[in-house]
Amino acid sequence: MSKKVFFILIAVTLVFGLVVSSPALAKLKVGMVFDIGGKGDQSFNDSAYRGLQWASEKFGVSHVEIEPGADADRETGLRMIASQGFDLVIGVGFLFTDAIKAVASEFPNTKFAIIDGFIPDKPNVSSLLFMEHQGSFLVGVIAGLKTKADGKNRVGFVGGMDIPLIHKFEAGYKAGVAYAYPGCKIFSDYAGTTPSAFVDPVKGKELALAQIDKGAHVIYHASGLTGAGVFEAGKERKTYVIGVDSNQNQLGHIEGTGENYGLTSMLKQVDVALFLTIKDVVNGKFQAGVRVFGLGDTIKIDNTVYHGVYYAMDDYNKNLVSQEMLRKVTDAEKKILSGEIKVPEK
Repeated sequence: MSKKVFFILIAVTLVFGLVVSSPALAKLKVGMVFDIGGKGDQSFNDSAYRGLQWASEKFGVSHVEIEPGADADRETGLRMIASQGFDLVIGVGFLFTDAIKAVASEFPNTKFAIIDGFIPDKPNVSSLLFMEHQGSFLVGVIAGLKTKADGKNRVGFVGGMDIPLIHKFEAGYKAGVAYAYPGCKIFSDYAGTTPSAFVDPVKGKELALAQIDKGAHVIYHASGLTGAGVFEAGKERKTYVIGVDSNQNQLGHIEGTGENYGLTSMLKQVDVALFLTIKDVVNGKFQAGVRVFGLGDTIKIDNTVYHGVYYAMDDYNKNLVSQEMLRKVTDAEKKILSGEIKVPEK
């Protein structure tokens, strides 16, 4: 374990000591260990943290978070939180699968949740999965329509780690582009084959620039922090970028000129999934096994309706996506929900 991670763990332990010493604090305690890239990635991890914050505000739960520095630290962080008597321990990302299997067996009375990990048979583990291909289809439709409207015929996809999970994003996106703009050429590249592929903005920019040089008019990234480099390339070369997981539309905004190149973002509502999981624990209704969140799964929080997966519209991209485009996206959404459109996963 690195010295930095050691001190982070010590700091969390000290903070926790303060937490348990206060009689006024909430009954429920939640601990979270972030995925590679950590808090502040404006994507996957930040979405998870947002869900934790919602639950803290709504239900008064207390919480701590750990940012692991290496693979071995995942299990260390989970075990430390579980041993301190937390009610729910969350691993953010599929990389936690083996670690949660091990720690959940050691602490059978502690509840665990994992994002993107498949652990179907432990009575104290909830696996939260998503239909990323459905949301990716919708942003693919937007990419295809925008490219066609601008008289171009090429788009791109930049993935992080070359694994089946990210292939779902790619497959849905390609199908959506083809649905909206048959014949449009699609470039596809991955940043690598190890977890570090999700935290390499330099590689992301390099791949995006290469696709732009080949004529890509819109690039969709599913690459975590690596996507920051894709947005840099997009702004430098005036090419549209589609964000992922959280709403990243603002990352395409150029302050000096007011131009916007964040076309939209594929929303993977990790925040909603975790909020609902914590809510269930609060209400004594924890659901072990596998829960899948898709386009048809909706919930209203603070008067806003959230889907399991969706696309983002806001002030940054409202002038980039026309009402006619939105009408066609809504039509595609209805066809997916009715089963008329079967979105591929690979």
